[in-house]
Amino acid sequence: MAWAVDTCIVLDVANDDPSFGRSSAAWLHKELGNGLVVCPVTTVELAPQFNSDPRHQEAFLRGCGIDASEPWLWADTLAAHAAWGRYVERKRAAVTFRRPAADILIGAFACRFEGLATRNPDHFAPLFPGLEWVVL
Repeated sequence: MAWAVDTCIVLDVANDDPSFGRSSAAWLHKELGNGLVVCPVTTVELAPQFNSDPRHQEAFLRGCGIDASEPWLWADTLAAHAAWGRYVERKRAAVTFRRPAADILIGAFACRFEGLATRNPDHFAPLFPGLEWVVL
């Protein structure tokens, strides 16, 4: 089953990040046979990296073996709905920090795949208790 790839991992590779670029690229290469996808929200977050040129971005993702065409499903909406409720409860109890809605949406999308490859599991773990992840 495919792995969802967090925006930070794609940026590691695109920027040839000195700390994470090689390890992120190696993990992507290793997982090619299992399938790699990005959330539609990630495609939006990546726009500045590719000068808002979707063809250039799509070519880069394809070159990395990442499918950017996986659609958002109603199941993703339901997972995001539940996670947002958990987030608001934790925020009201002052036990969480501010999370952008993008992380909620990316985590919800990842729930129907093998898991999420990220460098930021703490952004997702409290809100998606069943989500598997690979920390790169």
